[in-house]
Amino acid sequence: MGGIGVIINPRSRQNLSDPRAAVRLARALGDHGVVRAARSREDLARIAEDFRKLSIDVLGISGGDGTNHVTITGFLDVYENEPLPPIAFLRGGTMNTVANAVGVPRGRPDGLLAGLIARYTDRGRHPLRWVERHVMQIGAHYGFIFGTGCVHGFIAEYNRSEERSALWAAKVLARASAAVLLNTGTQVAARWQGRVHFEDGSAFPDRDYLAVAAGTVDQIGLGFRPFHRHDERPESFHMLGIHTSALGFVRKLPDIWRARPMGEAHTFEKIARRAVLEARSGVVHYVCDGDVHEHAGPLTVRIGPRVKILVEHKSGHRPARRTSHDVGGRGERAHPCGIVR
Repeated sequence: MGGIGVIINPRSRQNLSDPRAAVRLARALGDHGVVRAARSREDLARIAEDFRKLSIDVLGISGGDGTNHVTITGFLDVYENEPLPPIAFLRGGTMNTVANAVGVPRGRPDGLLAGLIARYTDRGRHPLRWVERHVMQIGAHYGFIFGTGCVHGFIAEYNRSEERSALWAAKVLARASAAVLLNTGTQVAARWQGRVHFEDGSAFPDRDYLAVAAGTVDQIGLGFRPFHRHDERPESFHMLGIHTSALGFVRKLPDIWRARPMGEAHTFEKIARRAVLEARSGVVHYVCDGDVHEHAGPLTVRIGPRVKILVEHKSGHRPARRTSHDVGGRGERAHPCGIVR
């Protein structure tokens, strides 16, 4: 059958406030594909199997970072060794960090889907474009951004409010920064204690960290880009062991915004394919693409499959400073860092 298969999370905050979103997306898609609502992981597994049998050309996801990583995890479990179809992040969530990092145009799901349909129907003359990024396998989950310590504390504080938006995230960061400067304490500055082993025998030592974090995209949210070496080597991620104080980290925020290294006095860095985190407490509390998880015992983070992410939903859009690829393939040469030229 082919076509576009769209997953919508009816329990996402935006879709709860707009229950007819799925109907509108289905009407917009028409004969070009199908829209399915996934209310549980079991639903997602059944939908993934259906989409696989239908040989869909594009997997659209209406939701934010959390919906994206849950969907990708469910589809990778079903597709197993088969590559996923190119993914269209249609946004619609409160956090869209990965979409921002790879150059997906801004807009509402309806508008992005309409642009995607127009491009899809015209793909014979103007092929769809994508960028490629690896996901990390983090325990049983797949995602692009991982973090413990203050990353986990930030998301926990962010989730305390019913107001979840980029503005609220900025307020959480501003309040936490002010608390650090005034030395009044904040759970956003919660630290992580443990060590990290790497596949080559090296390690981040057993100590107190503000955070251990990793990414296969450069951003972590609000435009901050700590993982500026994410594509330095093929099939690897950029991991940081941030051991500075909360105050030292706040003072380094301008450098992180500009994708500059924090320096050895503030953080350890590693380009790795595999890392094992051992928490002193025996439980690793962490964040994967904005969702909070916990894992008893050592937690393994390893490089996962490479996925294709559509970046050109709007006519004339070109992702700045990123290399893209034509759907269907035209014999492009693969760069050693995994970028298709």
